Amino acid sequence: MDALESEDAMIPTFLVPEQTVQEGATSPALDLGAERPGAVALTFGITRVVEQESIDLAIYGSSDGENFGAKPLAAFPQKFYCGTYSLSLDLSAHPEVRYIRAGWKTNRWGRGGQPPLFSIYVFAEQAGSQVMAAAG
Repeated sequence: MDALESEDAMIPTFLVPEQTVQEGATSPALDLGAERPGAVALTFGITRVVEQESIDLAIYGSSDGENFGAKPLAAFPQKFYCGTYSLSLDLSAHPEVRYIRAGWKTNRWGRGGQPPLFSIYVFAEQAGSQVMAAAG
């Protein structure tokens, strides 16, 4: 099922399934559903990296799943190393947002003309669900 066709919330799910990236791109739009959460917890994982490179990852919002604009709703600080990084996206200030997507840019310096190489994923879930799952 295409994320843009759903009427129910599509989270928890991978906004970006684990994949290897060498250049900037965007993920498909994720429909948050008619009963969208007030906040989304995002986990950005980097499972593979080579030296002398960086990745910038931001989250964009849209009301129609087509027009995401140039300004992100939130962004992770620039990353250089493997790890798991968390960010909470408060949607209360953006009541029009029903769809989100990730966008990233890569950079590499030194080492001749080798392209950047990262293995990444982004997981999205309703903020607070991790705490409720642990308590339940």
